[in-house]
Amino acid sequence: CPQLPLCIYKACQCVPRIKDYGPLLDCDHRIGGYYHNHTKNQITMKRIVVLGAGESGAGAAVLAKVKGFDVFVSDMSAIKDKYKQQLDSHGILWEEGHHTEDLILNADEIIKSPGIPNDAPLVLKAKAKGIPIISEIEFAGRYTHAKMICITGSNGKTTTTSLIYHIFRSAGLNVGLAGNIGQSLALQVAEKDYDYYVIELSSFQLDNMYNFRANIAVLMNITPDHLDRYDHNMQNYIDAKFRIIQNQTHDDAFVFWNDDPIIQRELKKYGIQAKLCPFSELKEKGVIAYTEDNKLYFTEPIAFNMEEEELALNGTHNLYNSMAAGISANLAGIRKETIREALSDFKGVPHRLERVAAVDGVEYINDSKATNVNSCWYALQSMKTKTVLILGGKDKGNDYNEIADLVREKCSGLIFMGLYNEKLHDFFDGFGLPIVDVQSMKDAVDAAYQMAKKGETVLLSPCCASFDLFKSYEDRGDQFKKYVREL
Repeated sequence: CPQLPLCIYKACQCVPRIKDYGPLLDCDHRIGGYYHNHTKNQITMKRIVVLGAGESGAGAAVLAKVKGFDVFVSDMSAIKDKYKQQLDSHGILWEEGHHTEDLILNADEIIKSPGIPNDAPLVLKAKAKGIPIISEIEFAGRYTHAKMICITGSNGKTTTTSLIYHIFRSAGLNVGLAGNIGQSLALQVAEKDYDYYVIELSSFQLDNMYNFRANIAVLMNITPDHLDRYDHNMQNYIDAKFRIIQNQTHDDAFVFWNDDPIIQRELKKYGIQAKLCPFSELKEKGVIAYTEDNKLYFTEPIAFNMEEEELALNGTHNLYNSMAAGISANLAGIRKETIREALSDFKGVPHRLERVAAVDGVEYINDSKATNVNSCWYALQSMKTKTVLILGGKDKGNDYNEIADLVREKCSGLIFMGLYNEKLHDFFDGFGLPIVDVQSMKDAVDAAYQMAKKGETVLLSPCCASFDLFKSYEDRGDQFKKYVREL
């Protein structure tokens, strides 16, 4: 920008003390929450509009306010009381139950909740007006110099994120947990001063991230998921996941599952500058974490190993989660003794293969976070007994062929829980298993209690989103645990 030196070094006549407005962010002449308009020769407060007032949106609004922006929040749904109080305490204007376009389409920038599709009518109108639309993570990243450890994948990302955070905390590091779990990254940047952030990123969040940089990027796997948000085009979903490596440099690291065929294929498309850190179940050329003779080996940057039986989490999928977490901690310079101990005493995360109770000799397992078919595959694969499987919900373009063989091998019965179960019936009715349709969690648990025999397992692993009958997968899992405990 030819006017940039004038703004920084000489100041403009209308702004004799431009330094009072804080650091210049980029060449559109933004100074903190203000920008300098050379045509009008005046300073104007920059307007940020936040669409969606959940954890992400409310946190972004607070950070924007703290940084001196003119902030407005709009949510088509009702805003939870705790977020209203948060917005009110910072003097942030908000609306709920509708969008007032005149108050939104005058924004200099929009921060969009990841739950709002990119093709929503209001989003398309904003794009047509040339208003930049970003995510809360993108916005928060502008205001911190902390190291970013970012995790994505179709499955395993929540457990891996929680595990990495646990290791960093165990090492005594000053670390925050953010993204899809924990507190909003933006709110933490506004109110705290962490040296590291461990961030779980969904494809929806990655869609609206552009300049954000992950110092350590972790990609667990890629299997079909959320295809209803990606025009039922798998490549669109893949491209979103690979945005996690954008902007990485030679100083950064890319941790990934070496055996994932999609990841292997896509690697060839990118001139990746970051250090490649693949992991695999078996020892292969180039991998820096693998298993052999019931031991888990890490080879770089500091070599060490531990017995598989010492791991807190069981199952093949959790082996991969432990590898990714161990590599990330190793790259961060955490002592191998601390990594071993933390991998051994981790308590797991709610709603992911969570043991609820044993009733009359039947185990009940809550895997409500299994919102896609591949996640259910991992759950079934870890079952050691015959299993009554509870599945169903809002289908996201699922292909159930992936779990067909495991259902035939491991399941003694199926319970379809959803408003629309026709697709499930079309696929599974020919398997010769007893099937029950229900439309509430209490009926699902009661049906499972009647169906399961002593020594079997009841597994809630729905393959689907929760929004047909429940507020969230957490609500679905909490109801499952409640009614199991009432048996």
